[in-house]
Amino acid sequence: MAETRYVDPIHHPSYASQPTRDVRAWVLLLVTVFIPGAVQLLFRARRWAKVSLSITAFTWILAIVAAIMILIDRQFLFTIGTNPFLLTFLTIWLPVIGVNWIVCLFDSLRRIKLVTLSSRARKRFVAAFSVLVLVVVGPLAWGTTLLDSQRGLMSDLFASGKAAQPVDGRYNILLMGSDAGKGRTGIRPDSLSLVSIDADTGKPVIVGLPRNMQNVPFPDDSPLHKHYPQGFNCGNECLLNAVFQQGERHKDEFENPKRAGEQATMDAVSAITGVEVQYFAMINLKGFEKLIDSLGGITLVSGKRVPISSKVDPTTGEHGPVKGWIEPGEQTLDGYHALWFARSREFSSDYERMVRQRCVQTAMVKQLDPATVLTRYQSIAKATPGAVSTDIPSSEVDMFVDLALKVKSQKIVSLDLTPPNVTPSHPDFDAARSLVADKIEESSQASESDTTSQSAAGGVSGAGVDAGLDLGSDSTTDLSAQGGTGGGDDDSRPSEEKAICYVP
Repeated sequence: MAETRYVDPIHHPSYASQPTRDVRAWVLLLVTVFIPGAVQLLFRARRWAKVSLSITAFTWILAIVAAIMILIDRQFLFTIGTNPFLLTFLTIWLPVIGVNWIVCLFDSLRRIKLVTLSSRARKRFVAAFSVLVLVVVGPLAWGTTLLDSQRGLMSDLFASGKAAQPVDGRYNILLMGSDAGKGRTGIRPDSLSLVSIDADTGKPVIVGLPRNMQNVPFPDDSPLHKHYPQGFNCGNECLLNAVFQQGERHKDEFENPKRAGEQATMDAVSAITGVEVQYFAMINLKGFEKLIDSLGGITLVSGKRVPISSKVDPTTGEHGPVKGWIEPGEQTLDGYHALWFARSREFSSDYERMVRQRCVQTAMVKQLDPATVLTRYQSIAKATPGAVSTDIPSSEVDMFVDLALKVKSQKIVSLDLTPPNVTPSHPDFDAARSLVADKIEESSQASESDTTSQSAAGGVSGAGVDAGLDLGSDSTTDLSAQGGTGGGDDDSRPSEEKAICYVP
């Protein structure tokens, strides 16, 4: 009796049955998909297999370790997405993975030998192989581009200094809107808000500071204290928004001369509020317009008509005649109209403008969700460096991203240091510090259900759909105030009209 000789169907498919050859093709393809290099090792291409399997093994180890770290600590995910070193590594490594995968796929296709497949199986196999190539090349190319954009954003936007620790369990960040532009000398922050965030819970308190506040003090260790030991008290021209230029005038006395204006303003805000300011973020208002456009616009509800004026006179800073209106009601605003909504001065006071600016800020926070970031990432990344500058170090970005997610789930409690709480032309800074301390204490102690739109001493909630945005007591706002541009002597109280400027 003749002995039956076994023939290996993997290496010698021509001796196998047709069903076996078809199954062989699918098995080799799936092995290559999950373990690039394994098929090459099977066919004794050892040198090639060694390199390819090393890439594959290292990639799988990185993925498993990263998944475990993310399960243990969510913040590690943000570290991957914000650390410049890791982003550079991934930008290089992702194409390596892609090239290794594609080369192994085509080599496996060669070894499978399409001519050995049945006609029906061949059509399905070619279709599946084509889809796999697209699935590999498309996401890897998109991912590499995204990582490179993120790496550029982290390098361009964030600083390289050392991290600051929370003060009394809080991070305090000064937000400034810059109105620097053609025909203007220096930077004058058009809006100033102190954001104090609980480092553990993410509960935020936003303190609005009027730009026309006079006699602002400086801490003893500030370089400007020796120049203005009694406060910045030279009259109507020495307002809070002019401190920035004073810092630049004495920049050689500051630790970082390039950031002297920002540091001087941070020093003044620290002295006004009694809260140590650790970081700043400045929004260039022209860049802000592009940033809003990159988000696809923002949606908010306005309580009154807001005028759009013609060009600003570079010598006086005054706007020209009204040439259009942003109508009341729910509006989706592009960058141009959002900027006018926040900045328009005609028929309003500075205090109303603070409300509208808060409204725009809240709209951006509410609508800057992960889906928006992913679908519009390239345009956002391109617009952000021109719109925002900050001294937050890149090493702290992952922590602040995690903190920002906590902030989105919290009620936003606000306090404006405006009449009747504080008189900008003759401010009582002891009273201002007491108001800020009380509001922070209230936020820290309040449960989530208690952090609503109550406004004792000017506090509000800006997170709810029908939350009032206040300027003074009793949850009221100056949405109907006429005239007044917020000069040094403008101490008029806002009207008692109910605020209806909110984010839907």
